Amino acid sequence: MLIRRPDSIKPSQITPEHLFAQRRELLIAGLAAGLIPGTMAQAQRAADPESRQLAAASDGRFADLKRWPGSSTAEPTALEYVTQYNNYYEFGTDKGEPARNAHTLVTDPWSVTVEGEAENTGSFTLEDILRPHALEERIYRFRCVEAWSMVVPWVGFPLGDLLKRFAPTSRAKYVQFFTLNDPETMPGVRSRVLDWPYREGLTIAEAMHPLALLTVGVYGQALPNQNGAPLRLIVPWKYGYKSIKSIVRIRFMENEPETSWNMANAREYGFYSNVNPDVPHPRWSQASERPLGGGLFASRIPTLLFNGYAEEVASLYAGLDLVRNH
Repeated sequence: MLIRRPDSIKPSQITPEHLFAQRRELLIAGLAAGLIPGTMAQAQRAADPESRQLAAASDGRFADLKRWPGSSTAEPTALEYVTQYNNYYEFGTDKGEPARNAHTLVTDPWSVTVEGEAENTGSFTLEDILRPHALEERIYRFRCVEAWSMVVPWVGFPLGDLLKRFAPTSRAKYVQFFTLNDPETMPGVRSRVLDWPYREGLTIAEAMHPLALLTVGVYGQALPNQNGAPLRLIVPWKYGYKSIKSIVRIRFMENEPETSWNMANAREYGFYSNVNPDVPHPRWSQASERPLGGGLFASRIPTLLFNGYAEEVASLYAGLDLVRNH
């Protein structure tokens, strides 16, 4: 299905290629000379033509960013809400704490361990993960289980394109993901609010679905730490806590994996966690949601089945009881 897409980024906001190249050379020189905070590894990555998409221009924006034609036509939520109103319990349980506390997160260098039922396993640098893939911007609806919502322009590429590189075996029925677990840089990990590390999981069919997005940016620029830098998942038809942040491990599994909120309270948080207005949370209705940015008394809007992506993903759940398997 082809969904109409608006021009969410004005041409005037896109860095011209020749200016980007000039800024990139200045960035490389500055890193090498120690004039700009960073490492020689960063300078080398910026100088590598094959890694050009990994380097941002000096204004913080990605270069050569493709526009996905299937994006939501809704007006994106203001950047201040996307980056200042966050659930990232490793940095605090209040919405504003991640933005205040996540500056301690160290994202360079970064690596991801791949293990389990796949032929190509091991440890891969962030550059290994990203280099073969063209980044694109996708505007997705984002629905929190707490009944608030956003519309967010994410930057990334289909998760399935990465997973195929690891050649999952026929026994791989599920994929599990883990967030970094570092008490030294993540003050929330010292609490007992969850069983750390944070973990999430998808069926292999969900993980391979073209809407599942491995994400490295938002609003055309690299992910802020509080949004899950440097690598997070976005699964737009599920509640937001399924879209795990700061991924450091991927495990292919034969059996259904543990997931953090299901481990904490299985009655309230099922494995699937699909957005469903007909299945209330035990403590509140899911029939409507509050879009952020409209003020305290903004009108609520109806919640859509699968967050509005039913036509694309409903076939994944054919014959499945969506109430029992919430």
